[in-house]
Amino acid sequence: MATKEDFYKILNVDRNASDAEIKKSYRSLAMKHHPDRNADNPAAAEEKFKQIKEAYEILSDSKKRAAYDQFGHAGVDPSMGGGRGAGASDFGDAFSDIFGDMFGKRGGGGQQGGGQRGSDLRYNLEISLEEAVAGTEQKIRIPVLVTCGDCLGSGAKKGSAPVICSMCHGHGQVRMQQGFFTVQQTCPTCRGTGKQIKDPCGKCHGQGRVKDEKTLSAKIPAGVDTGDRIRLSGEGEAGQLGAPSGDLYIEIQVNRHSIFIRDGANLSCEMPISFVTACLGGEIEVPTLGGKALLKIPAETQSGQSFRLRGKGVKQVRGGAVGDLLCKVQIETPVNLTPEQKSLVEKLGESLSSSGKHHSPQESSWLDGLKNFFTN
Repeated sequence: MATKEDFYKILNVDRNASDAEIKKSYRSLAMKHHPDRNADNPAAAEEKFKQIKEAYEILSDSKKRAAYDQFGHAGVDPSMGGGRGAGASDFGDAFSDIFGDMFGKRGGGGQQGGGQRGSDLRYNLEISLEEAVAGTEQKIRIPVLVTCGDCLGSGAKKGSAPVICSMCHGHGQVRMQQGFFTVQQTCPTCRGTGKQIKDPCGKCHGQGRVKDEKTLSAKIPAGVDTGDRIRLSGEGEAGQLGAPSGDLYIEIQVNRHSIFIRDGANLSCEMPISFVTACLGGEIEVPTLGGKALLKIPAETQSGQSFRLRGKGVKQVRGGAVGDLLCKVQIETPVNLTPEQKSLVEKLGESLSSSGKHHSPQESSWLDGLKNFFTN
């Protein structure tokens, strides 16, 4: 899979460039590479313009820029606002923000004279909690429409080429008179491409694309969680008749863990402890995603009490401090007691009852509340 070019390099600015410098460079490059100003090679200009616009969308947003600076392309989540991409249909929107109507409106939504951009694809990827916390690299295989190898995406039989559409004369649009109104529509003959295929390719039947499968290597950054999306630009379906490919969105699903439950940056788990440890205190070993850790249990610990192990949680993908591990203790009641052990427990109970002190604070509090309830 090809490596995406650095956004700062695309806009020809330093990594510490100010917002004003980024905007100024974007204006200059967008003006230079706009397809309407490069009639000699509009396809190349269109692709360059798309890269420039995508880079500006990320670097002009402080949150997206921070994520990109820390994690590169993998850290830029489309759900943060960049999910639409920078397809050919965005050219008019981009220039309306900065240049107004300097170039006028492009007929056919920017598709005139070319095929339609490839569809975006979604892939649901299940990973373990350990992989989500540490990051991983996964091989994925997806069914996809790819550019036809025989006609190289033109749709025309080898040795021939598409011709100018006889109905729209290459404009991709036709005008229809309806009373006092003139309606402009996409040409029904060429479907807006401006070209006709007289002798279609035998492999793709004039579509320029064929069904195939491809294997990709997806790098999953550390800290991702269920619902996060990773975009692989240009890895969706191939465009029609040489148009740009769509994008592939990888939806993350973190599988349920046998021990830990994740809540943002924090992890939690339940730990059983013995009756003796709860009474007298002690140290127990607890599992963490980084290995084992010792947890000190104070004397007279009650069931359901939680203890915090700082820094044993998750470092989230968008940065911030590492979370904590919360261990909730559950006191186990001894089972399968011998007659001698039962006798000792009975003696302990008698001793606690005869002392007159509150050796069971929760029970005493509950009984006092029950007594007040019936009294009132």
